[in-house]
Amino acid sequence: MWRRLRACALLAALALLAGCIPFAEQVPGELAVRSAQLRDTAGGAMLDLALDCRLSGPMQDALEHGIPLTLRIDLDAGRRLTRTHRQERQHVELRYFPLSRRYQLREAGSDDVRSFATPASLLAALGTLHLPLPDGFARLPAATPLRVSAALDPAALPGALRLPALFEPAWRLAAEEHAWTVAAH
Repeated sequence: MWRRLRACALLAALALLAGCIPFAEQVPGELAVRSAQLRDTAGGAMLDLALDCRLSGPMQDALEHGIPLTLRIDLDAGRRLTRTHRQERQHVELRYFPLSRRYQLREAGSDDVRSFATPASLLAALGTLHLPLPDGFARLPAATPLRVSAALDPAALPGALRLPALFEPAWRLAAEEHAWTVAAH
């Protein structure tokens, strides 16, 4: 009787472990902010952002099947609860069109869509993002602290992928916060 109980417990532990192995083998993507700069242009403030990105296998598969991946870019300027505090959220969409075999990058707030022949070119384009900002960012005083973060936006995924994006390691794609200060004008 005890042998059977021990054998059942051992089989249950092995089954549980076997179920965890594929979950543990999921390698998340990588996203990093290489550089960020706030600059004034004739049209207003602009965030120049350089990201390094490597998509995980499931993210690549989703993109290859025409499912857009949206990166959420959050910019925070100044100290919270002060007059000069500003926040802005931008989105950058990565997309593949299987019929035309073209990859596209679209920056929110812009009608400009960049098109690429390969996924490597698409990800390399994340190294040269120019995101327009509201007027309040153009008038920030020198030495104002700035922080930017970037991550995959699970809310922008189709319903069937939102739950895996919240729990599966392969759907994790977030950069550590990058901080700097506004340069003297």
